[in-house]
Amino acid sequence: MTLDEIKNSKIKNWIEECVKMCEPDNVVVCDGSTAEYDRLMQKCVDAGLATKLTKKENSFLFRSLPSDVARVESRTFISSVKEEDAGPTNHWIAPAELKATMKGLYKGCMHGRTMYVIPFCMGPLGSPIAKYGIELTDSEYVVLNMDIMTRAGEKVWAYLGDDFVPCLHSVGKPLNNGEKDNGVWPCADVEHKYISQFPEERLIWSYGSGYGGNALLGKKCFALRIATVIAREEGWLAEHMLILKLTNPQGEVKYVTGAFPSACGKTNLAMLIPTIPGWKVETVGDDIAWMKFGKDGRLYAINPEAGFFGVAPGTSAESNKNALEAASKNTIFTNCALTEDGDVWWEGIGYPAKGNLVDWKGQTRPAFPKDKAPKGEEMAHPNARFTAPAKQCPCIASDWESPEGVPISAILFGGRRPSTIPLVHQARSWNHGVFLGSIVGSEITAASTINAAEVGKIRRDPFAILPFCGYNMGDYFQHWIDVGNAAKDKDLLPKIFYVNWFRKDENNDKLPGGFMWPGYGDNSRILAWIFDRCNGVDNAVDTPIGLMPKDGALNTDGLADYYKETLPEILKVDVEGWKKEVKDVRENHYPKFGKHLPKELNEILDDLEARLNKA
Repeated sequence: MTLDEIKNSKIKNWIEECVKMCEPDNVVVCDGSTAEYDRLMQKCVDAGLATKLTKKENSFLFRSLPSDVARVESRTFISSVKEEDAGPTNHWIAPAELKATMKGLYKGCMHGRTMYVIPFCMGPLGSPIAKYGIELTDSEYVVLNMDIMTRAGEKVWAYLGDDFVPCLHSVGKPLNNGEKDNGVWPCADVEHKYISQFPEERLIWSYGSGYGGNALLGKKCFALRIATVIAREEGWLAEHMLILKLTNPQGEVKYVTGAFPSACGKTNLAMLIPTIPGWKVETVGDDIAWMKFGKDGRLYAINPEAGFFGVAPGTSAESNKNALEAASKNTIFTNCALTEDGDVWWEGIGYPAKGNLVDWKGQTRPAFPKDKAPKGEEMAHPNARFTAPAKQCPCIASDWESPEGVPISAILFGGRRPSTIPLVHQARSWNHGVFLGSIVGSEITAASTINAAEVGKIRRDPFAILPFCGYNMGDYFQHWIDVGNAAKDKDLLPKIFYVNWFRKDENNDKLPGGFMWPGYGDNSRILAWIFDRCNGVDNAVDTPIGLMPKDGALNTDGLADYYKETLPEILKVDVEGWKKEVKDVRENHYPKFGKHLPKELNEILDDLEARLNKA
């Protein structure tokens, strides 16, 4: 298809406006074919931007510049008409001002480049939960990644209408007078990077970055920042959540979603291999869930993505064998190290590399004797990524692309908390669950900050969606409460749980890493308890903070003795610790949201404090 063959006048006019502004050398409407993918990948190889991996079938390595290695939260804007609607946790610039600035940057920004038109679908094609968009970009890397991460190309035109989400992206590096990239990753200076969402217009403009969620606009920009706005208007939930399928030994199936801040084992949980016999975990999605009420009154979820954009470092056969398998072929790697025999390597991969490595900056260095380099000397960037088709995952669920979605029985929240928060507890009600989601956070460690004064403080990340909510977070909390109130049958709402795999006892020499729970596959023991709770099994006791496992309710068969010894400690209520938690929420967290904080959450906080005082 060519630009002239596009029949929808709204789409065609928008593209022509962008062409006039960006001035590309030519325009290509992407068809999503294998031939197109191969052609564009070869173009990247010929330009010195990609390296073919001889050890992995149809897989390639890209290296970005050090200034363009991750999401740039300080340059990400929610440009709502009113600043108040963006809320206290988003960066805001007035739409007229932001558009004027960005139009100045976009003018002629695609000189020497091709503008690619990518029609794409978030979710299974034709799903009643799916949404559609078009991304215009001057980056072949973006086209290639979007081809894996979304349903993209010619097949989407049959579903595209006037309600598409327009997404404009440029790397911000025009090539004038015959210039070439010469193997250097194209991007703009940090101060000229803008990742902008205009919620009232459902519009996304991105400039200056070619990396990840800054450039793959179907991901965080559309699937969360704009989708949260659409979901609020239409009465559903767009969430930063995994979706897993859990089957018990009797063959009964339940679906679970879960929201976890970064570095809390989210992808590992989505692809978990259970350690308790007879149980099976399969993956529906590892990052984003869109949930709508079905005709039966239950919440149904789809994974709007078609691939995994996973963090490579730390992924090993021990931590996530299924992710490694998913990325074994037809995969794009970014900012990993290159081995002498044409494979990728990263810290935490589970084995040392041999000989020399080409690190993520393109420097040849001798491999380290272990699988981890000293901090600051990493061979792979800590945010190095793999982009792999979800269908390649060995544990992908057979119904992962069900157009109707899968019925959700439980929602998990969790954070990295070395103290206070127990291994698992259950909310008493939907609103109590919203409260638990609203206080999610991880403890700041010496490894995660250069400011010693920050160590031990809680970095709150409500619902693990703080950087991705497209409107005021206080109103977002209210929307969750409204969704609960809209349920035809409250008993059909998912049950909500808070988990914490990261309790520590640094003084116990028996515990690997000081962790009081083994995590990984042993988290299936907690999933089994949650499964039974969803079936109404009487295996919980009421406590000041919620419902917790009865003595003996968790399956500990085969668990190491030292974990059995620590289990009572991580399954009891730390009354004094929780009182400090209440104080921190009341003084430092909730006040940020002012009048937008739902009164129900303050009432639950008061109730929690009263229960703790009686304990």
